[in-house]
Amino acid sequence: MKVKIWVFASLIGMMLMSSCSENISNKGDALFSQKQYEEALAEYDRVLKNNPKYFKGLYNRGRAYEELGEFKKAEKDFLAAFAIDSKNTQVMMSLSNIYQKQKNHNSALLYADYAVQVPGAPAMAYFLKGRALHQIGNTGEAMKEYSAAIQMDKNFGQAYYYRGMLKIATDKKKSGCEDIKAALKLDFKEAQMALEKYCK
Repeated sequence: MKVKIWVFASLIGMMLMSSCSENISNKGDALFSQKQYEEALAEYDRVLKNNPKYFKGLYNRGRAYEELGEFKKAEKDFLAAFAIDSKNTQVMMSLSNIYQKQKNHNSALLYADYAVQVPGAPAMAYFLKGRALHQIGNTGEAMKEYSAAIQMDKNFGQAYYYRGMLKIATDKKKSGCEDIKAALKLDFKEAQMALEKYCK
């Protein structure tokens, strides 16, 4: 009987700790959504102090670090989250993106490639793979990945823009300018400058 009571008490304790972690994490998420990234970090630190393998806390703290430009700390948290859930496409894409920001294009390609292999991977995974391929000079494969992203999401302005820029760079100006115009129609602001520079 005492054993049953101890087990029950332990389970209740674990549930309360999980609930507390969730509440603190939710507070951090609210601060993050208000762009109060340093305050959000403090909340994530609190939850991770008691539960260092809390996936959501690690991942979201990484996002806050990324917004603050602390890419190495973001990378560390994303890698820790990936060690907990190696099938999570969001983590893979975040790792690809953070490596892209650090100009580590081979690692960016590695994690984007992991992401596209997961069934149901989103268009962003293909776009990130295209960006990494583009940066390392594999233009043919980059074009395929940008096109795959656009095929999955016809409103992906950023993918149209980068595919257009790649086409222009590889002597396909007419088709490239069509993509730049499509990106502009989809409110991708950078397309305006490209349109004025390359598509007169």
